[in-house]
Amino acid sequence: MPGPLVPEDDLYGRLEVSVDASPEAIELAWRALLKRHHPDLAGEPERHVALERAKRINVAHDWLSDPTLRARYDHERLGMRAGSGRGGRGPTGVRHGAHPRGRGESRPARSRQAAGWRAGPPRVSRRPDLVRGDSARRLARFLDEVSRLTPDELDRLAAAEPPPIAFLATIRRFVPEPARASFEAAETQLAGRVPRERWAEAGLREGLLGVTAELVLAGFLDETLDEPFRSRARERLLRAWQASVAQPRYGPNSNQVVGLIARARTLTPAEIAALVRASRGIDADEHPWPSMLDHDEDEALRISATLAARDVAAAVPVTGLARATATRARRLAARIGYVSALRHAYRSQVYERLIAPWLSAVGGSPGGDDPATRPGIRRAP
Repeated sequence: MPGPLVPEDDLYGRLEVSVDASPEAIELAWRALLKRHHPDLAGEPERHVALERAKRINVAHDWLSDPTLRARYDHERLGMRAGSGRGGRGPTGVRHGAHPRGRGESRPARSRQAAGWRAGPPRVSRRPDLVRGDSARRLARFLDEVSRLTPDELDRLAAAEPPPIAFLATIRRFVPEPARASFEAAETQLAGRVPRERWAEAGLREGLLGVTAELVLAGFLDETLDEPFRSRARERLLRAWQASVAQPRYGPNSNQVVGLIARARTLTPAEIAALVRASRGIDADEHPWPSMLDHDEDEALRISATLAARDVAAAVPVTGLARATATRARRLAARIGYVSALRHAYRSQVYERLIAPWLSAVGGSPGGDDPATRPGIRRAP
C-alpha cells in the first residue's frame, strides 16, 4: 500500500527551522508555533486563517518528527540522502556520524564490567551544580567557574562537540522577549569571563552558550518540551561542559601521552623515516575508535584523544624533511597519540597491532609503559 503523498511545500520553512534541525528543535518549534498561532487566540475574522495555519504546522511536525517520513521528504523533495547535512542528532535521536572523528567497530553488547573495566578512585568535582537550586545563583556559580577555567579546560571545550547551532538558534527564535533579553545579558557577562581570542572559537563559545541557555531559559524549555525531548535537550546543552571541565587534558592516560609528546620531540630523521616505512599501507587519517566506547557516553575520552592526536603531531620535528614525509609523519604521530589516549579501552591484541609501527621504528612503547603511568581503568582483555 503506497504511503501518503509527500507535501510539496517547505516543511522546514513551516516550522521555521533549518534542514539540520534536531528532533528537539523540531518539537520546540512545533509547540511554540502552535501556542503562538492557536485558533483560540485569534479573533473571529482571523479564526479560519489561524486554523489553516495550525493544520499546516501540524502536518510539518507529523512528517519531520517521524524518521521514516522525514527521510522520504528529504530525499524526494530536497534530494538529500538520509541524514546528510544534519549536525547533532538525526531524526531518530541518534547522532549522525557515529564516529565523526574516527572509525571503529560496533559496540559489543556486553557491559564494561563484564569486559574487566575498573573505575579509578572518585575525584571531588569542582563543577558547579547546574541543575538544582535558585537559577540566579546557579548562573552566578557558572560564570565564576568560567572565569577560572584553565587553558587545558578551554582547549577541551574547544574540542568538544557543542550543542547543535540550529537548536540554539531555534531556542533564540521562539523564546519570549523577556527571557531572550535575560539570555542576551547573560551572554554578555559570559563573553567578559573568557579571553577575547578564545571567545572567537565557535566550538568553545557554543558549548558555553549551551550551558547558559539551560540555566537562563530552563523555565521556557520546561514549558515547551515534554519528555523525552526535555531530558535530551538538557543533556545536549550541558554535555560539552561536563565532558571538558575538571578533566585531565589527555584523560586517564595523560602521563603516557605527555611521555609520548616528549619522545616525539626527540625523533631523529632516521626514526621518522623508519616510522613511515613501518606504517606502509596504514591510513594515517583513520583514528580507530575502541569498540568498548560510545561517542555520546564517552565524549570526555573523545576530547582527550583529539587533543592528544593534535599535540603529538605538533611535537614531531620536521625541519629538513621533504614535505610529503613531514605530512605523513605528523599524521602517523597523531594516530599514535589518539590510540595512546584511549589505550585502556582497546583489547590487548588490538592495541598492540595499532602501536606496532611505532615499536618497530622507535623501539619503545609510546610514552613508556611502566605501572606509574597507567590509568585507574584496566584495558579490556
